[in-house]
Amino acid sequence: MSPEQQLTALTKGCAKVLSEKELLEKLRLGRPLRVKLGVDPTAPDIHFGHTVALEKLRQFQELGHQAVLLIGDFTATIGDPSGRSATRPPLTRDEVLANAETYTDQAFKILDKSKTEIVHNGDWFRKMTYEEILKLNAKVTLQQMLQREDFRNRVDAGQEVRLHELQYPVMQGWDSVEIRADVELGGTDQLFNILVGRDLQKEAGQAQQVVMVMPLLEGLDGVRKMSKSYGNYIGVSDPPQEMFGKLMSVSDELMDRYYTLLLGEARDPSGHPMDAKKSLAEKLTARYHGETAAIAARADWDTRFSKKDLSAAELPEISLADLPAESTVLTLTAHAFRSAFELEKSNGELRKQFISSGSVQLNGEKLTDPAATVSPKAGDTLKLSKKHAVRFV
Repeated sequence: MSPEQQLTALTKGCAKVLSEKELLEKLRLGRPLRVKLGVDPTAPDIHFGHTVALEKLRQFQELGHQAVLLIGDFTATIGDPSGRSATRPPLTRDEVLANAETYTDQAFKILDKSKTEIVHNGDWFRKMTYEEILKLNAKVTLQQMLQREDFRNRVDAGQEVRLHELQYPVMQGWDSVEIRADVELGGTDQLFNILVGRDLQKEAGQAQQVVMVMPLLEGLDGVRKMSKSYGNYIGVSDPPQEMFGKLMSVSDELMDRYYTLLLGEARDPSGHPMDAKKSLAEKLTARYHGETAAIAARADWDTRFSKKDLSAAELPEISLADLPAESTVLTLTAHAFRSAFELEKSNGELRKQFISSGSVQLNGEKLTDPAATVSPKAGDTLKLSKKHAVRFV
C-alpha cells in the first residue's frame, strides 16, 4: 500500500487520531514505524473488548510496521487509575507475571509472535534511582495531572487520590520515550496518558508519537461496554461453540461494528445479513481456535438453529439424577442455566424473557406455564434460548 492507502486503512475504526497529518508524514518516511501498545496484566483472561487495540496493532504489523507489545509488569503493580472512582487494590509482582503469561498467550492468537517485540517496563523503572524519579516528575505539573477528569471528579467528591496514582500517566508516558514510539494505541480512556507521552518525548528531543485511540467495544447487549461484570462479554478462551453462538446473538448494527473493530474490514452489503453474521462468527472463532474448530462450530450451530435439529447437535449434558424433585418448568429452566452454563437467572427474568416468550422448549414443544410439572427422560433436549440448549442423560 502507498502511505495514503495505509492512512485510510489504519485510521478506519479509530475514535481519535492526533493527527492524521502527522501519521501520513511518518508513513512517508519509508521505514517500519514503531507502534506501541501497553498492557497491564491485572487479570489472566481477556475478552473481545480488550482485543480492539490488539487488532489495530495486528493491522500495522501486516503492513510491515514493528509491533511493540509493552508488558506493564511494573505499572500493573500500581494499577491504571483511568476511569476509576477509587484506588485499585495493589497486585504483587508474582501475580502480575502469572497474569502476563496467559495474557500474552492469548494476545499471540492475534499478533504474529515472531514479528512482535516484547518489552517490560520493569526493565527501566526498577533501575531508576530516587534522584532520577524526581527529575522525571519535574517534567510535569500537578495542574496537568488534575486536568484528568477521573482525578478531578474524585477530588471534587472528597474522595482520596493517592500520590502513586498521579505517577501512572508519567510512567506510561516515559515508556514511550524508552522505546522511541512512533505511534501509541489505546482505548479512549487512555487519551490523557498517551498525550503525556507526547510531552515527555518532546522534552527528550524525540519526534512525538501519533495518538490513536480506539472506541470501547459494546457488549452483546449492544448498549454497555463489554465487561465480565455485565455478563455481555465474549472471552478469547471461550469454547468454539460458545464463542460462535454468542457472536450469532448480536444485532445487525452491532455486527457491522464487530466487523470494523475486530476484523478490520467492512461486511459485504450485497450479502444476506445472516450469512454475513455466520461469516463474522466463523472468522473470529477460527482466529482463536483454528479453521477446523470454527467450521465444526458453524455446522453445529446450523444443526441446532438453522435446521432446528437439536437431537443431532452436541449439547451440554444434565444428569436426570441431579434434577430437583418434581421439577416445574421454572425450576427445571433455572437448574439447566445454572448447572450447564453457570448462569444465575432470577425467577422474574426466567418467566418473562424465556418461558412466557416461548423460548423454553422440550423436544420442540413450547413450555409456557412456569408452574407446570415436567418430567424429562434420557435423550430429551431442552432449548432455553437462541444460544442455550441441553440434553438430559
